[in-house]
Amino acid sequence: MTQNSKLRTPIPYGRQHITEADIQAVVETLQSDFLTQGPKVAEFEQAFAAYVGAKYAVAVSNGTAALHLSAMALGVKEGSRVITTPITFVASANCVRYCGGEVAFCDIDPETGLIDIKKLRQMVETQCRGHYDGIIPVDFAGNPVNLEELRALADEHGLWIIEDAAHSPGGFFIDSKGDKQHCGNGRYAELAIFSFHPVKHIATSEGGMVTTNDEELYKMLLLYRTHGITRDPDLLEEHHGGWYMEMQALGYNYRIPDMLCALGISQLARADEGMARRKEIARVYDEAFAGTEGIEVLGTNSAALTESGETGHAYHLYVIQVEDRKGLYDFLREHQIFAQVHYIPAHTMPYYRELGYKKGDFPEAEDYYGRCLSLPMYPTLSEEEQRFVIERVKEFVQR
Repeated sequence: MTQNSKLRTPIPYGRQHITEADIQAVVETLQSDFLTQGPKVAEFEQAFAAYVGAKYAVAVSNGTAALHLSAMALGVKEGSRVITTPITFVASANCVRYCGGEVAFCDIDPETGLIDIKKLRQMVETQCRGHYDGIIPVDFAGNPVNLEELRALADEHGLWIIEDAAHSPGGFFIDSKGDKQHCGNGRYAELAIFSFHPVKHIATSEGGMVTTNDEELYKMLLLYRTHGITRDPDLLEEHHGGWYMEMQALGYNYRIPDMLCALGISQLARADEGMARRKEIARVYDEAFAGTEGIEVLGTNSAALTESGETGHAYHLYVIQVEDRKGLYDFLREHQIFAQVHYIPAHTMPYYRELGYKKGDFPEAEDYYGRCLSLPMYPTLSEEEQRFVIERVKEFVQR
């Protein structure tokens, strides 16, 4: 017991990191004149847009709201058909259903867990032109999709792209010219979304962001975020006085409060530090599991690796695959290590089965699900805690 006596248990798969600076930022906003619809919202948006390299950013109440507003802004409606991956949180697909559209799933590349662009091309090219409207790729685990390659396919068939970058703020891939393309920068996707759930890179408790380089889409997002109501004098059809506002579209209350934006600004200030620590944790895992029989580490998109060996993987998750996943999951819990499974394939959920999907439709996704496990990955994971996790994983697979 002496070896593990200093361990902080339980050890979750993810954990928020709140500092005194974060707390003070929130307190200062609570003591200000604005709790919502105040200056911290715009400040957070501007800082985040600069961080990912996009022209515009719209802060919203959560990542699901970001997806919903993005689908609305791109005109998803009854009759629309949108492709996404089954290995994602269901919100990536549900946003299409919220708008009345149909979801089509594309299987994954088993090496990376990302949507398989070769299979995606086969899907699109076997349909009549225009049969699909858009694609929602997911930077799963923080592993960036090669959006340059995906953009070329989308342009051939008139499709739009929403990048689900909820796992990948700070991540990047290398384009054909050798340049870094940061997730959410708007270079290849019309819109990108992010989540600020507590286990994400930037935590606001709840919160989300949409980034874009398209001014018209940006204006639509602003309108839809607040009930479809505007006070902008340049947009009003009438103007009765300073109090006057108009509802010009059917929108939602997807606003985010100022105190959460203050927390986001504070968290964003140390985002690079957190990213560096995540990559170090991943490096230690990689070295520990290299050549270990019975453990397969989910691979990184080759486009996310520079010539010098730097990785653009954002490491929201560190995923391994083992044959007895349930056994390892239970064994780790016995030792107060709370690993997690990401994700149950969306098409196997009862809701989507009622829409015609069934087990067996996407064999790579289902095989991945049967063996995957996300190990603890967060910046405050100590070296001792990580060593304990590695020892227990190896103990189980080698016994």
